[in-house]
Amino acid sequence: MKEKIYTIPVSDAFAEDCECPLCVLEKKLENECIEYALGPSLMEPDMRQETNEKGFCKDHFEAMFNSQANRLGLALMIDTFMQEKNKKFQNIFNARVASLEKDANSGLMKNISNKISSKQTETDKLVQELVGELDKIEHSCSICSKLEHTMDRYIDVIFYLYFREPDFREVFDSKKGFCLKHLKQLLVSTKKYLNTSETAIFTKKLMEMQITNLNRVEKEVDWFTKKFDYRYNDAPWGNSKDAVLRSIQKIRGNSNLKQ
Repeated sequence: MKEKIYTIPVSDAFAEDCECPLCVLEKKLENECIEYALGPSLMEPDMRQETNEKGFCKDHFEAMFNSQANRLGLALMIDTFMQEKNKKFQNIFNARVASLEKDANSGLMKNISNKISSKQTETDKLVQELVGELDKIEHSCSICSKLEHTMDRYIDVIFYLYFREPDFREVFDSKKGFCLKHLKQLLVSTKKYLNTSETAIFTKKLMEMQITNLNRVEKEVDWFTKKFDYRYNDAPWGNSKDAVLRSIQKIRGNSNLKQ
């Protein structure tokens, strides 16, 4: 297979003996994104503007904090993020605070009328605007956005290699399947990147592989449970010693599980 710079990460991930090559790819990319966020991005105005706007999700805040890599850099990002969001909340509140006082002094009949009517009060509008802003914060993350974008590009590369590089196709078909999250991502992406014939060919191979390996993992977990029965004390563990860990990864993808 002829490797190019954009195919190397994919080839490296598929060379791993694992339950999901896309998890390997995603984890490596995630670590690179965290390292970049705590390092070079701090000096790039465009990236600071993005982190001020999007911030980070709980998982990536935890990952950056626990990395112990650059607490000062993390603090600087948090500081400017909070400055921007605090100002946003203040502006939203200030724009309608007078209306809050007016609605607070509404009489009984007015309150009943507002409940019956579908018309929004100024207080309703304020609450809706605040909740909308909180939703943005809850569902936005600079690292998640980069991961989503780059993983989509990698999926495109995988499809390209699968139908144009016989060596890669052979490697792909020999893997142990994917976690359910990335199985879904592959299936959803067929509509974007493949034609009808390619989708049929790819889906058939993918699901044959996936079902075989889901059954394999289930049997390994089943054998793990049987090993706690005295009747199987002397029987070999086979591949079941880490079956619980691998089964969770198969179901949910990358997990920070203790081994």
